[in-house]
Formats: sequence, structure tokens, C-alpha cells
Amino acid sequence: MEKDSMLFVADHPLIKHKLTIMRDKNTGSKDFRHLLEEITMLMCYELTSDVPTIDVEVETPIAKMTSQQIEEGHMAVIPILRAGLGMVEGILNLMPVAKVGHIGLYRDPATHKPVEYYCKLPEDIETRYVIVCDPMLATGGSASDAITMLKARGCKRIKFLCLVAAPEGVEKLRHDHPDVKIYAAALDERLNENAYIVPGLGDAGDRLFGTM
Repeated sequence: MEKDSMLFVADHPLIKHKLTIMRDKNTGSKDFRHLLEEITMLMCYELTSDVPTIDVEVETPIAKMTSQQIEEGHMAVIPILRAGLGMVEGILNLMPVAKVGHIGLYRDPATHKPVEYYCKLPEDIETRYVIVCDPMLATGGSASDAITMLKARGCKRIKFLCLVAAPEGVEKLRHDHPDVKIYAAALDERLNENAYIVPGLGDAGDRLFGTM
């Protein structure tokens, strides 16, 4: 995995393989959803490598022992609607005790800036390790605004998980939230005049839900 101080870009053959299939314009919504869930689960393994654990006593068929476990109540997953919903199950497959909140932002077609329309978070969100997820980190506006909303509610431990990132989005988060680590399956070339990632994979929400 390639990394700098705040950006981790996956370099695993399985992730590259699955992402290649997702990029293909001929891949349908059913396969797209399934692949997004799988890649998210693979990325989550790396993202949670530093989550703290507590000692618990268990009894194996042979003997009692002290082992480690993630403490219940420590994790929260916050997808940015709507495309972020496609990443939730992949995370919950690994961390079923995590609570799930939702932040609704849409991109104004004229200004390309995010507009908030919904926010529902766990009551104890400020005490949790928070994973904000959205398949695409394009301009970075939605991700930055979502993280700002979480910080305003007391969150101090936040990571951002995406599928494909553009350099412009990475720099936006680097500038606005230098304390938030970014985990991406790929770092693409640039944004085009419509603020879509090139080469990207199109509109993740439309491909996920078949609304193209």
C-alpha cells in the first residue's frame, strides 16, 4: 500500500481487479453493487489496523485465555448519501456492532458545490471512531463539508474511505482537514470540466442504483 502522511492508496491485486471491472461501462448495477461492497470490505481491513482493542477473557475448548477484542460502542459508519450507502454493508460485514449515521449532500449542477439536505447521527457520535464513506472523492467539497459537520458535533477521530480519488479532492481534504486520513482504492488523473473524475467510473450513485 502506497502512502503519505494522510493518503493511503491500495495496491492489492484483488482490489485492482475488482475496480477494473467496476470501471467498465458495461458492468451492470447488480455487479457494480456487489463489487463496491467487496472492495469496501477489503479496504476496511487496512483502515481499521490501528483501532484500539481491549483484553477479554475467553475459554477455548482447551483452556482459558486473555485475548483482544474491539470494544463495542467504539465505531460508527457515516455514508454520504446516496452513493455512500453502497459501502455500508462491506464495513458492517467486518464490524457488525458499528452504528450507522447518514449525511445527505448533493452537488449543485451549476456550482459543483455540495448542498446539505439531511443529517442523522448516533447520539454518542462524539465518542466514536468515525468512518466517513463515499465512493468518489472528486472536488472534495462534499467530503469536507461532511467532516466539518461531524467535527461540529464533537467528533475527533475521523477517517475517510473512498473508491476513487482525484488529486483535487485529496488536496481539498488535505487543506481543510489535515488530521483526517484518506483511504482510496485508486488515485486517478484529474477532474474534467464537469467535475467528474478522469478516467473514473462515471456517476457512482447512478451506476449503483441504475438511475442513469
